[in-house]
Amino acid sequence: MIVVVDYGMGNVRSVVNALLAAGGNARVSNRAEDLRAADRIVLPGVGAFADCMRNLTATGLVEVLEQEVRDKGKPFLGICVGMQLLAREGHENGTHTGLGWVHGIVTRFAVEDKGLKVPHVGWNEVLPRKNGVLLRQFAERPVFYFVHSYHFVCDDREDVCAMSDYGVPFTAAIEHGHIFGTQFHPEKSQQNGQRVLKNFLCFSAS
Repeated sequence: MIVVVDYGMGNVRSVVNALLAAGGNARVSNRAEDLRAADRIVLPGVGAFADCMRNLTATGLVEVLEQEVRDKGKPFLGICVGMQLLAREGHENGTHTGLGWVHGIVTRFAVEDKGLKVPHVGWNEVLPRKNGVLLRQFAERPVFYFVHSYHFVCDDREDVCAMSDYGVPFTAAIEHGHIFGTQFHPEKSQQNGQRVLKNFLCFSAS
């Protein structure tokens, strides 16, 4: 069973539908017992970093997520802000502490001097950087759908499994052992998004 964490930030139903279409047995929940029973956990997110972290903390699920993902090694996928929350801190209207599972920070695009608008919205090419899990057997530059103003800057380049470019290079996907994240929205990325979700579903930590 895959649990999509419902903490009031994002369209969890569209993520569940995409997982179901990819062949997963997915459900939405904000109950600790469901996370403990899950085989895999997905954390979507839409909105500001601080608001998302505040809402997630308010659910009381952070400790359970730590136990199930970091201690027990359950495969985990963060989507958009759900990926950004993995950082140690986000720099949006101040500095805010994240989960700290992947070393790095989340910072705003500074591309207006290049004639680009923020947020970055639309389809963009993605360049896989290593033979990772999420972008296994993709073409050289698949396209995915993005909606974001901030991006994840990893301390360790080995945690970056795909890059993209919007005036500056930025992290499109991360892979840290059994912990994965996508800045793009696989649930909005049609066939390519489905393949990413299928790769996540097929991943085995053993």
